[in-house]
Amino acid sequence: MSNSKVVYEGWMVRYGRRKIGRSFIHMRYFVLESRLLAYYKRKPQDNVVPIKTLVIDGNCRVEDRGLKTQQGLMVYVLLIYNKKEKYHRMTMAAFNIQEALIWKEKIESVIDQHQESLAANGNKYQSFEYKSGMDSGRNASSSDQESQYSAAEDEDDSNPSLLRRTTIGNGPPESILDWTQESSTLASQNATNQAISRKHWRLLQCQNGLRIFEELLEVDFLPKSCSRAMKASGVVEASCEEVFELIMSMDGTRSEWDCSFQDGSLVEEVDGHTAILYHRLQLDWFPTFVWPRDLCYVRYWRRNDDGSYVVLFCSREHENCGPQPGYVRAHIESGGFNISPLKARNGRPRTQVQHLMQIDLKGWGVGYVSSFQQHCLLQMLNSVAGLREYFGQTDGRTVPPRIPVMVNMASCNLPSKETHKNQMTSIHDRNQSLDNAAKMMDEYSDEDEDFQIPDEEAYRVEQEMKRAVVQEEAIVEMDLSCFSGNLRRNDNESGRDCWRISDGNNFRVRSKRFCYDKSKMPGGKHLMDLVAVDWFKDTKRMDHVARRPGCAAQVAAEKGHFSMVFNLQVPGSTNYSMVFYFVTKELIPGSLVQRFVDGDDEFRNSRMKLIPSVPKGSWIVRQSVGSTPCLLGKAVDCNYIRGANYLEVDVDIGSSTVANGVLGLVVGAITSLVVDMAFLVQANTIDELPERLIGAVRVSHLELSSAIVPKLEPDTS
Repeated sequence: MSNSKVVYEGWMVRYGRRKIGRSFIHMRYFVLESRLLAYYKRKPQDNVVPIKTLVIDGNCRVEDRGLKTQQGLMVYVLLIYNKKEKYHRMTMAAFNIQEALIWKEKIESVIDQHQESLAANGNKYQSFEYKSGMDSGRNASSSDQESQYSAAEDEDDSNPSLLRRTTIGNGPPESILDWTQESSTLASQNATNQAISRKHWRLLQCQNGLRIFEELLEVDFLPKSCSRAMKASGVVEASCEEVFELIMSMDGTRSEWDCSFQDGSLVEEVDGHTAILYHRLQLDWFPTFVWPRDLCYVRYWRRNDDGSYVVLFCSREHENCGPQPGYVRAHIESGGFNISPLKARNGRPRTQVQHLMQIDLKGWGVGYVSSFQQHCLLQMLNSVAGLREYFGQTDGRTVPPRIPVMVNMASCNLPSKETHKNQMTSIHDRNQSLDNAAKMMDEYSDEDEDFQIPDEEAYRVEQEMKRAVVQEEAIVEMDLSCFSGNLRRNDNESGRDCWRISDGNNFRVRSKRFCYDKSKMPGGKHLMDLVAVDWFKDTKRMDHVARRPGCAAQVAAEKGHFSMVFNLQVPGSTNYSMVFYFVTKELIPGSLVQRFVDGDDEFRNSRMKLIPSVPKGSWIVRQSVGSTPCLLGKAVDCNYIRGANYLEVDVDIGSSTVANGVLGLVVGAITSLVVDMAFLVQANTIDELPERLIGAVRVSHLELSSAIVPKLEPDTS
């Protein structure tokens, strides 16, 4: 890192597609200095060499590329380039549009300083001014077109008083009515269209803290099944950026504020400001008799100079989003959101949100039952109240917004040969477009392969193949009949005082994308085999039980296998220990489990995780135990004994007052309980994800009287 003054620094996103066909998305540490923009794999120290640098001078430009969807994640992209050296460029992105705007402002301020310095010295410089997107419309593109290198931009140099370019993309598609503009502008835009001018509104009602307006029509013609345009207006205590990001998302969080949302997907990304979306509505008007509705529409967004955001909707047919069985395709005539900043109150940001919708819900009954159309429209407009309550009851989003990518649905009714042909064409076109996009990126620098995230499908297939091989080897080469414990195994659901292996899919673990969207997935197959369970009792606490001759850990060691032993110690007038023996043929070098086994106690305490569950038992016990994952080393005292071919974890449950209280409830009703437990090592980084279960067990209706006193040799370790 150079000695120049650091203007701004922080973590940003790098994404793209490699030559080998795999996409990547990862975090890089960007540093902006007075003459240089650089990024590093980690926060730089001493004289670390950056991955890539870009010299910043008066000829540089900052281009807002808008919103991009990469592996289902939405990122806001900036392109920094030199006008005179068009191949000198760098891309950066952020999950948060506020962070992207800060970086844009900081880089522009550095460029301005260089221009002012040159001007003060009497040197000619190339102006950094842009035409206002609001004035120049589609000619002032900040999307992915390579217009920044055209001759049109050179014309800007002669007029240094022009505003910087606003974030508008290519401007709204011609089919979209921009209802947020002045009525005079709208009248000229729609002179040849049957769309109605938005000059007059009347207050229809106040509902859920919103003002609901209905449009007063200036023309008489309107399809019988199409509603009048209606809009809801309300105030949300959040910044414009926070509201905008939430509105743009199509993940599960949307159902927390939009009661008309069932699910949605990205059909096609036209550019950074325009996309085709598929949206299923969840309408509650006699759902038994009325078919559900879905939508295919184009969405356009822009950011205005005053900090407001506009999101516009209009229905659009798309070859990859044909009619779906069981759904009626509704039609949006016009719609969207207008998000405007208000003065803060009591130190909290405030935003006015207007949501307009004019929709034809189609179907045979819509034209005859007027209440259906209005009821559903009001349900959709109430999403503004949902936004207000969402921000009022939460601390805002902590997860990047996510849009699931849509599969091709165009040929669901075609014959098989034609379907296969269309699918192959679609795949070829998709790969071709991705390859073209990749050429515009600068990801072919010396970035490291170990930080890339492969395509989800390729990754899943690869991992499933690896798991199948490991599982097959375990089945073929490991004889489990030689292992035994004093608590019997019974795979019958009605078994008592016994144990059996619990299905890993009963537990939710961190997925490959947990670092980005906090998503979880079923636990799946276990890494190790649970071969035996011991149920011990004694007058004193039983430590290091794996040293007992003839136990499963010793038998496994004799066969050259490795064991992980979990000794759950229950204190009391009589001390109990339930011991689980998990065995594998060998540890995989470099794996997370191997690092845990050979790590120090501090690392082990920060990673050892237990997921409990009580599928059968009294309500108070089930509520007390819960199903929240617990880091054992943080909650209770854990002692780790590393043997030659095993690791024993002694878990002293009595060392925690809270755990001891819950344990009292469990022991008191133990004969009536069915308890599931899963053991795993917590994954914290991208290369450690997804999480895998070491193993899981179900203990059914345990009897205290069945515990035995073990014969333990003196511990000389």
